[in-house]
Amino acid sequence: YDTVDAPPEDLEATKALLNKLAVLKLNGGLGTTMGCTGPKSVIEVRNGFTFLDLIVLQIESLNKKYGSNVPLLLMNSFNTHEDTLKIVEKYANSSIDIHTFNQSQYPRVVADEFLPWPSKGKTDKDGWYPPGHGDIFPSLMNSGKLDLLLSQGKEYVFIANSDNLGAIVDMKILNHLIHKQNEYCMEVTPKTLADVKGGTLISYEGRVQLLEIAQVPDAHVDEFKSIEKFKIFNTNNLWVNLKAIKRLVEADALKMEIIPNPKEVDTVNFF
Repeated sequence: YDTVDAPPEDLEATKALLNKLAVLKLNGGLGTTMGCTGPKSVIEVRNGFTFLDLIVLQIESLNKKYGSNVPLLLMNSFNTHEDTLKIVEKYANSSIDIHTFNQSQYPRVVADEFLPWPSKGKTDKDGWYPPGHGDIFPSLMNSGKLDLLLSQGKEYVFIANSDNLGAIVDMKILNHLIHKQNEYCMEVTPKTLADVKGGTLISYEGRVQLLEIAQVPDAHVDEFKSIEKFKIFNTNNLWVNLKAIKRLVEADALKMEIIPNPKEVDTVNFF
């Protein structure tokens, strides 16, 4: 990061860069682990402001400073969609364009039968789940938001978790990607003892890949958590070229791994 060229100091040049960017926040998670019902992003952080309030203020401040038009997209799940539509009404007078769209929903698979739970009569919300972050790319395309952004002259999307307020637009990274025409960038940072569960980068079969703890056999979990062996972890702040997303989704070229996530609902085991 220290070797990357500094962004331009000229306001017009910075505005031109920002006008090629959209910000997308992953807003499909519920705040159950934080003791909250509804979307995680509506949890109050400080002084009455929620995660979503502060995200909107961050982008408003950026656009005001440079005279740019960076839109905000919220990718919801079927769990958060209705609540989010009501919540974003409070930003009706905001100076930024806010878009919402839904990610896919997949059926839970019964572990001992390999059958989708809805096929066995469980057709309510508990029979389904929102998939992982790899679903961003087809959902962005299927929602029509990808083509909308491209028609507006946007070139890159900055993707981050809605509960990560440190995930702000970094002009240094944006400037680098646009001038080097890099199609993908993942922000990683040194691991501390608090970050041992975060995904890390590995070299596997000649390629750089992301390894998540859920993919690690029990016998190697301690090795995975070592901050000596694996020194960095994925912050899940991603910068992706929009034309590259369109090209790869249309070609069905994104072959992402399925990561089982064992759960028990109503005494039924799933993966």
